[in-house]
Amino acid sequence: MNSVVRIPFHGDEIWTVDVQGQPHIVLKPAVEALGLDYPTQYTKLRSRSWATVGQRPMVAEDGKQREMTTCDVRTFLMLLATIDEKRVGKDVAPKLVMYQAEVADAIEQYWTKGGAINPRATDDQLAAITARAKAQAEVLRVLDGIVDRSWLEAKAREVAGRALGEEPDQDSSTRLLTVGEYLDEQGVTGTAARKLAPAFGKQIKALYVRRHGESPGTSRRFVDGAQRDVAVYTEQDRDLFDQVWHSLTDGGA
Repeated sequence: MNSVVRIPFHGDEIWTVDVQGQPHIVLKPAVEALGLDYPTQYTKLRSRSWATVGQRPMVAEDGKQREMTTCDVRTFLMLLATIDEKRVGKDVAPKLVMYQAEVADAIEQYWTKGGAINPRATDDQLAAITARAKAQAEVLRVLDGIVDRSWLEAKAREVAGRALGEEPDQDSSTRLLTVGEYLDEQGVTGTAARKLAPAFGKQIKALYVRRHGESPGTSRRFVDGAQRDVAVYTEQDRDLFDQVWHSLTDGGA
């Protein structure tokens, strides 16, 4: 049976469950928190080929076991995108916009910050977090001398921070940096970021290999509502990012 993890979000609670290591949203309370009609939104999702919707057994608020409808984060984000803020009530529109803009980040923060994932974590959940951190630390130990040392140190701090439920305590020069994060800093988001990222990533990787003689490491990050392996660098290589940025934008003209 799935255990519900309730994520605080601007006065609401987003119900999520773990489905094969990925956060899925319990659909009915999420839709009703927005003041929307659940049957209408559920019917809409059932007719969409892109929607990933399923039934999961879990304990409801009354303590009884029930089948509840869940969807992955990507599906929920796409559902939100189909709702026009101008066609909902004035009291609903601000919250809808807030959900559209921030809910994915809130779920990512809650599910990827180690012990902070759930302040009501059980002993078994905390033991699983510890075991995962030990396994990751062992992988990093094996990689010592194989991959770039600064990346290895930054990654080790990240693993330790997540296991302790804290933000990693990192020297600013060793803080991890990804193409997506850099583009976001430049104000490039959404469709524009997805269009630019492949070429940007290819060039930054080539420059990194030329400088360090090896490929960059990877890390699991949320991309378009799902966790994916992405190349990660450190702040020490920000000048390479700046170089690629200027070569691909009008700023380099």
